[in-house]
Amino acid sequence: MAAKDAQPVHYDTIVAPVITEKSTFLSEENKVVFRVAIDASKPQIKEAIEKLFDVKVEAVNTIVVKGKTKRFRGIKGRRSDVKKAIVTLADGQSIDVATGL
Repeated sequence: MAAKDAQPVHYDTIVAPVITEKSTFLSEENKVVFRVAIDASKPQIKEAIEKLFDVKVEAVNTIVVKGKTKRFRGIKGRRSDVKKAIVTLADGQSIDVATGL
């Protein structure tokens, strides 16, 4: 029963891939960028990536991007904080983020 309950936790940890020009350049260095849950730790991110994509992860670097204050029709608002993970894969491993799961 524990194995069934563990699978959705991985989907809660990894929110979405980040597809930008900068992340595309990183893919040439065998790195992939993901948006992750704000409370996710590096070991949790590593385990989730290895289980979901069946790859070997060498390193995980995380960045917390603070939300900007913006105005919309004169009303002040604030964007959410976002946590990103740059995942370094082992040589010969790859993740095609364009196809999805």
